[in-house]
Amino acid sequence: MLNKKEQRLRRSRQTRARIAKQVVARLTVYRSNLHVYASVISDDGSRVLASASTAEKAVREQLGGDGKGGNTAAAAIVGKRIAEKAKAAGIDKVAFDRAGFAFHGRVKALAEAAREAGLQF
Repeated sequence: MLNKKEQRLRRSRQTRARIAKQVVARLTVYRSNLHVYASVISDDGSRVLASASTAEKAVREQLGGDGKGGNTAAAAIVGKRIAEKAKAAGIDKVAFDRAGFAFHGRVKALAEAAREAGLQF
């Protein structure tokens, strides 16, 4: 029987296989209890083109102190930052890789903020 993490990783493999066929940069999301991380990875998966997270000093200052990185407001800030950084790197089209996490709560907040900031997926 698979544990919770193994189930999530199994789901993520299916998504990654589908995204690889699209040959487009992917916006991947990881959420822990304390933080939310987002990276834009090149279409061949060889390098990270942009990244943002609630662990960054500028984001922590915006959130106002410790322990505020695990909520939807924080995820929305990260979504906006990743979109700005991706656009600065010359990327406006990405495939959204939720890494097996449900499209709900923090993952959804990050995706919607990135879309509003002009990232297409």
